[in-house]
Amino acid sequence: MRGRVLVTGGTGFVGSALLARLRQDGRDALGIARCGLPPAGCIGGPALEDPAADWSMLLRGCDTLVHTAARVHVMRDTAADPLAAALLAEYRAVNVDGTLRLARQAAAAGVRRFVFLSSIKVNGESTAPGRPFTADDAPAPQDAYALSKAEAETALLQLAERTGMEAVIIRPPLVYGPGVKANFLGMMRWLQRGLPLPLGAVSGNRRSLVALDNLVDLIACSIDHPAAANRILLVRDGEDLSTAGLLRRAAAALQVDARLVPVPPWALAAGAALLGKRPLMARLCGSLQVDDSASRRLLGWQPPIGVDEALRRTAAGLRQ
Repeated sequence: MRGRVLVTGGTGFVGSALLARLRQDGRDALGIARCGLPPAGCIGGPALEDPAADWSMLLRGCDTLVHTAARVHVMRDTAADPLAAALLAEYRAVNVDGTLRLARQAAAAGVRRFVFLSSIKVNGESTAPGRPFTADDAPAPQDAYALSKAEAETALLQLAERTGMEAVIIRPPLVYGPGVKANFLGMMRWLQRGLPLPLGAVSGNRRSLVALDNLVDLIACSIDHPAAANRILLVRDGEDLSTAGLLRRAAAALQVDARLVPVPPWALAAGAALLGKRPLMARLCGSLQVDDSASRRLLGWQPPIGVDEALRRTAAGLRQ
């Protein structure tokens, strides 16, 4: 009989969608959220960065814990030194120390499996043509957030080896879907307003993305699948897109015209350097591809929806 699933970050972008999916599947699922009055289906939990955090009551009777809560990567954290000691300490307090406190208590409580939502940024920031990231690549984190995720992964797998609690590591690339925020939301709003974008010539790069529904489907699969135990799983949609291609298809989902100006990438790079926006332009013009064939083969998994349907759902969420 399938036991209770606890989901940290139960009110977050991924956590709330996962809870809805698990309940739709008839699972006994409970969200843990940091808020004074959690919504229905969630319960308040301690702060991850609290050294005295006691999760024992919440973990009682739990079969699987899916840990989506984290100190997330935000653009304003990017400083001259992305690995500055003070910044790294803030990420480690939540993403490493807090995660390990929770995992140790989960193992002591008899939790069978700990599913950890990590990030493809553990692999690095960009890929060369024809060289997508794989789960077997040596980690190459380049900022404090990514390093904290890499350290948490290593510690979790070591804990699993010592205790017998199974660990599953999932590294998604950029996740989009209804309720998405940050840069992807800004892109959708820009397109929706019909404002021109100087990215029409950025068609030679390729970036892997993952729709929220596809990521949630993989997480749901990894909760029980025997082959997921103590594995690092990469995930992506069924196709990779250029920046210009993504903008055109997002505009189609919004039912607007994409006003893309074909500025050469070298000119964009020069302008970004003058404005101090090199990292942003590197993401817009560079490639980041993921090879998730091992995940698909191990779990017999395929993304349930395609890019265009995922973009339509994202656009519908924006309109609402």
